[in-house]
Order: sequence, then C-alpha cells, then structure tokens
Amino acid sequence: MSLTLSMHREAEAAAPTTETEDPFDFSILENSITKTLDKLKDNLSKLRTGGRFNPEALENVRVQLDKKSKKTERLGDLAQVLPKTGRSLAILVGEKDHVHAIVSAIQANPELNLQPQIDAENPVQLNVPIPPPTKESRDAALKKAAETGEVAKTGVQSARAVCQKRLRGMEVKKVVRPDDLKKAGKKMEGIVEKGVVDVKKMVEVAKKGMEQA
Repeated sequence: MSLTLSMHREAEAAAPTTETEDPFDFSILENSITKTLDKLKDNLSKLRTGGRFNPEALENVRVQLDKKSKKTERLGDLAQVLPKTGRSLAILVGEKDHVHAIVSAIQANPELNLQPQIDAENPVQLNVPIPPPTKESRDAALKKAAETGEVAKTGVQSARAVCQKRLRGMEVKKVVRPDDLKKAGKKMEGIVEKGVVDVKKMVEVAKKGMEQA
C-alpha cells in the first residue's frame, strides 16, 4: 500500500462523520416524538370532559356558508368563541348572514351535541349552553382518550422504525463501528421508551381529569 493511500484512509477515519453517518444523532427521532406528543396533547385538550369544554372544539367546526358550494370555512375564522359564566359559551359572529350557517354546522356535529341559541338582544351573538356530564358522555370521552393514546404510541414506534432503518443502513455500509452501533441502538431504545412513557402519562392525566369532572 502506498504512503499516499495509507494517509488518505487515515484521514478518512479521523475525519468527523457526516450528519447521516453519526449514529448518535437522534435529532430526527426526538423531533418526531416531540411532534407526536404535541399532537396528543392538542387532541386530548379537544375532548369534552364533563362540564368543561374547550372553545377550540367549536372554533374548528367547518361551516358551509353556501349550500351550492362544497367549500367550508373554519368557524374560528368567522366568529369569536368566548367563555361565559357557568356552563355556557358565547359566539360573536362577524357577519349576520353567517349566523344561521354557523348554527346549522354546530347542530350537525355529532361529537359536540350542542344547541346554540340566538341571543334575544344581539342578533350576531349565539349563546351555547354546555350540557352537564353524563355517564355516557364521560365513558365516551375516556374511550376516545385511550384511542388517541394508542395512535400516539403508534407514532412513537413509527419514529423508532425510521431511526432503526437509518442505523441498519450504517451497518450495511460499514461506515460506523459495530460497538458504536450497539450503543446507539440502546440509546435509541431509551429515547423511544421515554416517549411511550410520556404518552401513557399524558393519557392518564387526561383520563383522571375526565373522571373527576
């Protein structure tokens, strides 16, 4: 082997690995799990939990302003949802012509089960009474929370699969030492395990709040 070739190989071995060749770079895995947890938190917050109601559930309702068109608008872009005293919310509609379309959209949403009423003194205000919790509504919310948690767990495992595929690619290309790959694999499993634990904790906290509502 020539001295030049030997020095070239030594330089390659000493050079820092690129981002795709670093087995200890778990930024993609961690970012994916973080996004999954953020989505889980958002989805759990939208569930009806007894007498408490998240206004965002109303804001995300799709409203069909023109029956001749399939185009819909987000309720939150047409009106402002405000909490009132007790078990009620107020919806301040931007344009009077949109009031009936918004009422219809809310009434047609089976997950909300709400009946908005036009305010007697303000024609662009809708008063929305929030029905008290029932065993059926609480059980439905608990079931939905569990299902949402399972979806999040699947998301964490999908992120793990992507990371594992990346490590296997390094193994096939032999660009990383076997010992480093083994250590990276253990590190990956630790990150994934923590992600699954975080999912379980978030779901349990949400379910506890629903049971106490």
